[in-house]
Amino acid sequence: MFIPLWIVGVVAVSFLGVLGWLAAFLRGRNPLPFPDGGSRIFTTPSPEAKAAVIALLRQHGLQERFRADSAGVLRSILWDGTIINTSSDTVMQKLKQPAASIGLVAEDPVASAKAAAAFLQQRGFHAEVVLDVEPDLPIVFVVTNVFTGTVLNFRKHMRHMPRPAAVRA
Repeated sequence: MFIPLWIVGVVAVSFLGVLGWLAAFLRGRNPLPFPDGGSRIFTTPSPEAKAAVIALLRQHGLQERFRADSAGVLRSILWDGTIINTSSDTVMQKLKQPAASIGLVAEDPVASAKAAAAFLQQRGFHAEVVLDVEPDLPIVFVVTNVFTGTVLNFRKHMRHMPRPAAVRA
């Protein structure tokens, strides 16, 4: 049976590509924008503190993948989806000084945030939707007393977010 050499080449390259992706994925370095399981966000008090945390995490195998800075927030996104940021005083005041945030992916962030707030309110907790924290980004926050020092945020899938700047190791 004759198999053209170009078919063997395409199959070999495809196999190696899938094998490479699998190896990266198993090492916690998924190069693809999916699955997008949201993020866990931790806030530092200053850019210097953020740099120190990033350096410490690097020593323990968590590498910085992207920087996605906006007018009010300096963000470092790690390969596992963890975000370390430093927020402006304005952002911190709007969100009532959170230390952390749980980021959830939503098709409609506003509707999802309102539904989450209603869900928490039905259970007796305070929950307030905050829309204007970062006007350039499709992120909506829920400030609630269900956590201590933590807020929820709802955002579109990462493929709908502005392209972050890649970080070279």
